[in-house]
Amino acid sequence: MLQIHNSLSGHKEIFKPLVPGSVRMYACGITVYDYCHLGHARMLIVFDMVRKYLRSLGYNVTFIRNITDIDDKIIARAAENKEPISELTARFIRAMWDDYAALGVERGDQEPRATEYVPAIVSMVNRLVRKGYAYAAENGDVYFSVAKFPEYGKLSGKKLEDLRAGSRVEVNEAKQDPLDFVLWKASKPGEPSWDSPWGQGRPGWHIECSVMSTQLLGSHFDIHGGGMDLMFPHHENEIAQSCCACDAPFVNYWMHNGFVRVDNEKMSKSLGNFFTIREVLAWVRDPEVIRYFMLSSHYRGPINYSVDNLDLADAGLERIYLALRGLEPPQTLTRSAASERFATAMDDDFNTPLAISELQQLAREINIAKAAGQIPQASQLAGELVALASVLGIAQQVPDIFLRKAAPKRGPEAYSTHAARSAAQQEGTVLTDAQIDELIALRITARKSKDWKESDRIRDELSAHGVLLEDGAQGTTWRRR
Repeated sequence: MLQIHNSLSGHKEIFKPLVPGSVRMYACGITVYDYCHLGHARMLIVFDMVRKYLRSLGYNVTFIRNITDIDDKIIARAAENKEPISELTARFIRAMWDDYAALGVERGDQEPRATEYVPAIVSMVNRLVRKGYAYAAENGDVYFSVAKFPEYGKLSGKKLEDLRAGSRVEVNEAKQDPLDFVLWKASKPGEPSWDSPWGQGRPGWHIECSVMSTQLLGSHFDIHGGGMDLMFPHHENEIAQSCCACDAPFVNYWMHNGFVRVDNEKMSKSLGNFFTIREVLAWVRDPEVIRYFMLSSHYRGPINYSVDNLDLADAGLERIYLALRGLEPPQTLTRSAASERFATAMDDDFNTPLAISELQQLAREINIAKAAGQIPQASQLAGELVALASVLGIAQQVPDIFLRKAAPKRGPEAYSTHAARSAAQQEGTVLTDAQIDELIALRITARKSKDWKESDRIRDELSAHGVLLEDGAQGTTWRRR
């Protein structure tokens, strides 16, 4: 029985969807003014995994992930680039979708954009004003009155008196309370704006998610997710404005993934250890390595990025693909105890590290069966492994396609400021598949002629280029180291 750690209660709860057999789920998406970074990658992969596992349990999942395409950062970046906001956001939405595809992340059933929901946003803000939960300030902004919502802080555990003690009101700020947050922002000259009862303006960030989620999933739905950094104030503010506007509980289960750290420090542009997804994709032999890496730690805890940890993920995937190599899974699968253990791990708040360890155990059992010549048994286990791994979105390629991909060529830029960048070495010349096949053919000829010296020379030459040979009953196969 699936249990989910609910950030709202602070402990694991048995998952019970509002509608039996169906799950409505929302995750906060990307603000599209730059390329997605490793923190985004973790959020994307985590909630893609959650969606896949819920489907594997037989649920009909409706998954919404929004796109913030109007924001202070977007406006500033467009001005800096001297390009229209629509062109900037369109360019980075395309780049974001490219990153999705590389990481094996499915798009949402819908991916609403904030600019498409401005009339609905104005309507929700107006409703909050009419009900007395929000007010229009003299500067043209509209604010939510935090004091009007007694449950404010129930997600993050923060208390109003503590928050108020640590805050201050700027000289020109029109808030009635320093904790009040903006729902509608009066537009400045040259900024994009829309009509509203309070004059020309644009949405505040927090209200966007409340409107898009409730419009597409209803005022009360099952799961809301996002990064740990969004718990306060973004998700806290979502709860306040949504509950007050809709007179409904809003969300039953709140899920938050942990931070990505680099060499055990916070990822930051100022520290020089800030990496985009497309940068890291260039340093792995296959994008699946990043996905495996992200799922090798529990989603709620921090994860530490380093080149060494990427290589460990690569080695883990390689072991699985080596076990699957040369086997044809049967049409009809049987399940072993490994499947039950895998399900137990995933039912325990999506414990992917433990689930991956079960995949590795299956790989070991496959290798034992292969070594004993029990190919039907090995094939059956291989089919089970591939089926389970599909829930995590890994090990779905033809093994040789993965194993024959060239090892990455990394320069010093792949390392954080705390790694020995100066010691980073460029890889040697990479042989093409055709060149490798030609050398293997020459080696086979040498072996037939019992020219063992030439055979060993060719093997050593291939090894120097990162190519490992494996001689077996079915002939010689190869893979890249």
